[in-house]
Amino acid sequence: MNLTSSDAPSRRRLRWEIAIVLALGLGQSAVYAIVQLAYRLTSETPLGQQTATLNPARSDREVFDLVYQLLGIGFSLVPILLVCFLLWNPQRPHLGALGLDGRHPWRDTASGVGLVLAIGVPGLAFYLIGRSLELFVAVDPGAQAQHWWTIPVLLLAAARASLTEEIVVLGYLFARLRTVGWSIWPIIIATSILRASYHLYQGPGAFLGNLAMGLLFGWLFARTGRLMPFLVAHFLIDAAVFVGYPWAAATWPAFFGLPG
Repeated sequence: MNLTSSDAPSRRRLRWEIAIVLALGLGQSAVYAIVQLAYRLTSETPLGQQTATLNPARSDREVFDLVYQLLGIGFSLVPILLVCFLLWNPQRPHLGALGLDGRHPWRDTASGVGLVLAIGVPGLAFYLIGRSLELFVAVDPGAQAQHWWTIPVLLLAAARASLTEEIVVLGYLFARLRTVGWSIWPIIIATSILRASYHLYQGPGAFLGNLAMGLLFGWLFARTGRLMPFLVAHFLIDAAVFVGYPWAAATWPAFFGLPG
């Protein structure tokens, strides 16, 4: 927004705003993930023999499962609407503060695909090594029955994850933390720790892997100021995991550390 110095929000008010935005979404997820990791580590079942389900069925009745899935995805996007509202600029580009200006869509898409190629295979290798070291629980991306709407809903879930994480972690927090006086590397490190923290429910390995990805994403975003490549990359990675992983895990369960 275009604000004069007299009506611009104070740093104290912005800190409260940041805390509220995080408490509505990713900060809340981080707290739950930390508690869940503590639960897993104190369980009698070894960490490597536990499973985390990312997209569970919501009901044993198909129509209500679909309704609950769509409601969950829709309401989880509310913090994104709040962030867009807070940083909306009446002049174009309306969401320029978030790194979204609508220019160069094909170039941004190509950059996102390049990111997938750069981190996708190493990420899978790290997961498999981490499973062998019992640093990860077995990740089950979807425990849903196969309905006509299953794949579209999983793709919506991938889009939800991409929007929720990248718009808040990269776009919003980079903009707001700069405004309250943070320099760039503390922002990159803090946002990377946040990204890693809300993945702790998958085990310590997920923390390390997402910390590395967060540092890479943060450094690249600080250099380019363009958010779309990261939205594209995150969506493609999660879409491949949510849709392709269940088929691969069912075909080669032992390879992914799942029961046959």
